[in-house]
Amino acid sequence: MNNIQNLNPQCVWKNFHALTQVPRPSGHVEKVQQFLLDFAAQVGVEAFKDPAGNIVMRKPATPGMENRKGVILQAHMDMVPERDTESTHNFETDPIRTWIDNGWVKAKGTTLGADNGLGVAAIMAVMEDATLKHGPVEALITRDEETGMYGANDLPTGELHGDILLNLDSETWGKFVIGSAGGIDVTATLDYQEADTDPDDVAVCVTLKGLRSGHSGLEINEGRANANKLMVRLVREAIEQLDARLASWHGGKVRNVIPYKAETVLTLPKENMQAMQELVEAWLDDFNSEFKGIESGIKLSCEPVATPAKQVPQELQDNLVNAIYACHDGVVRMIPSYPTVVETSSNLAIVDIEGGHAGFKILARSSREDMKDYVVKMLESCFNMAGMKVETAGSYGGWDPNPDSEILHLLLRDYKRLFGQDGIIQVDHAGLECSVILGKYPHLDVVSFGPTMKSPHTTSERALIEAVAPFWQLLKQTLEDIPVK
Repeated sequence: MNNIQNLNPQCVWKNFHALTQVPRPSGHVEKVQQFLLDFAAQVGVEAFKDPAGNIVMRKPATPGMENRKGVILQAHMDMVPERDTESTHNFETDPIRTWIDNGWVKAKGTTLGADNGLGVAAIMAVMEDATLKHGPVEALITRDEETGMYGANDLPTGELHGDILLNLDSETWGKFVIGSAGGIDVTATLDYQEADTDPDDVAVCVTLKGLRSGHSGLEINEGRANANKLMVRLVREAIEQLDARLASWHGGKVRNVIPYKAETVLTLPKENMQAMQELVEAWLDDFNSEFKGIESGIKLSCEPVATPAKQVPQELQDNLVNAIYACHDGVVRMIPSYPTVVETSSNLAIVDIEGGHAGFKILARSSREDMKDYVVKMLESCFNMAGMKVETAGSYGGWDPNPDSEILHLLLRDYKRLFGQDGIIQVDHAGLECSVILGKYPHLDVVSFGPTMKSPHTTSERALIEAVAPFWQLLKQTLEDIPVK
């Protein structure tokens, strides 16, 4: 592996490398919590784990700068645990293997964790550097952001003392985010009594993989294929034309990732086996034609497998397949006043059907609460017609833009002075913890920014090396220029 510790700025990259050696998948953050507490003790700053599992650090002001407004540097400690099909990586025990490829830092066969590891690494660099000039600085490193913003949602009130929140979880250098969408998890479930498989039938495993995938907020508008939505087209035709029956379906693993793989087991009369192979080949040609210029690695295969003893009852099978077919996936509409920005979307992230239980999970997003409610009711209507139970969880509101933000204009001035160009103000469709934190600390002045990375939440995740040094330079300069209270 290439040694990322020697990249510029070394203070950030060495800390990011250290983070890659600590397992930190969402839901299993105990090791990284202790790592951060040990780090704080080593560099001599106050730190504690709060009741929500967040790590809070406090560094006093540089002498003579005690009258400056307090700054909270915020990032999240967890990472999305995605790996290639062939990878044996265990996210709960194994370090991430990084390498350098043509100006980018990547990971071997897994997500990189630059989302939001680079933000955490920059916070660590601030905490350990005794030469920086700044007012009072706090760090808020939250728990389990990727699975439901649990750390931010459970953040105690009265714990933070700062006046300004700098969220370091944005992914395009030179863009300053001042608003983001809210979101909600929608889960549809159905328990059923399995039916016996016809003993004369054979079975096939149909596998669709190789899709680009991507972040269901940042990349939902790029027209990337959803493995569940492609698979349902083939499955429905196999049922209608080849007397196929559904035994199982597994597609997608993470709620905020566009699913790149789906796998189904179908039973069918043995005399239809050749027609099934031909159907798969025909759909592969269709998919490649339909997504030309967007997807380049689509793989669709059909392999004989042992015939399962049980399958989904036919009437429920049809309802479930119809529900997947009808479920909205992708952009619902753009923001009317910002037509290049997605307002409302849904991502059919996970489909699991097997053993008498069917479960679907969708992450719906919107920067308008009424449109978020509209999407939830649209999904409820779809799944209720299939006889499924629908529940919602993890709702968080949007972050309303404040174009008059004092810290925004300070960042834009410093950016122009340091780099000779204007920064771009942006509202993101991806959910950020800023909205949740503002609900508890409404006085905060908030902006989000960060270095460039691509395809977070996927095994193609990569961080642009040349963006990290100016990101660090701007962060240092901004801390020095924070105004007095």
